[in-house]
Amino acid sequence: MTAHGAGMPFGVEDVSVTFGDTTALRAVTVEVPAGTVVAVVGGDGAGKTTLLRTLVREVSPDAGNVSAPAKAELGFLPASSGSWAALTVAQNLDFAAGAYGLTGAARDERRTELLAAADLTAAKDRLASQLSGGMRRKLGFLMAIVHRPRLVVLDEPSTGVDPVSRIDLWRLIAQEAASGAAVIMSTTYLDEAERAGHLVVLDGGEVLVQGSYDEVRATFSGTVTSAPTPVREEWSWRRGHDRHEYWPDDDAPADREVVAPDLEDIVIALSLVRRLAGVSA
Repeated sequence: MTAHGAGMPFGVEDVSVTFGDTTALRAVTVEVPAGTVVAVVGGDGAGKTTLLRTLVREVSPDAGNVSAPAKAELGFLPASSGSWAALTVAQNLDFAAGAYGLTGAARDERRTELLAAADLTAAKDRLASQLSGGMRRKLGFLMAIVHRPRLVVLDEPSTGVDPVSRIDLWRLIAQEAASGAAVIMSTTYLDEAERAGHLVVLDGGEVLVQGSYDEVRATFSGTVTSAPTPVREEWSWRRGHDRHEYWPDDDAPADREVVAPDLEDIVIALSLVRRLAGVSA
């Protein structure tokens, strides 16, 4: 694939967004460098979609700065399928390509390349409405990158997708970053987030922590324990048959089993700190 080009990182700086009395983002700063996948994680209402829509200029911030390329150099896959049900796979791709001025032999070559990369060549004449959920999300991703954008913005691209298609999607996303694009995606799957070059954990419109997976783990403090019954219900969450419990001050009782926290533990614990202790991590 042709390289997308480099330059100053895209992103947002001290961005705040409100909808009426609701603050969706509060002084959020996130950089999206070329050649990097940035994963945004957080629960419902954390501000993930608002952050992405602000980057693609669908939402105007109340304060702060947004750095993003012109729409001709930007690719966006919304949380919806991102394709037209009444068109075939090939027609969807051709329509998206034409919207960005890609026609003729160049369009045909790009279509062939993308369909092969996503293993959709055999389905090129099938209506999008007849695709599986995973195939349709892959098609939506191809439509978002058909014009080789410098910035790719993906809103939960793999939510509800079967495990095999999730692997395919992640491979395609990683390849897009490797070719030079700046990629930012929200995800509900923390195993995907762990593979990203940079993590952003949002809660209530605020950044709780960000950095590489190793950096996020290294800066996490406190203790996580595991037991069938927690000491403090409000500081615990279900993990398998047991409940994990967070002790911000490393004051876990001696009879508790201490566990090495994974990303799910870290995200939940930091959210609990913000909500229960009134501390912005």
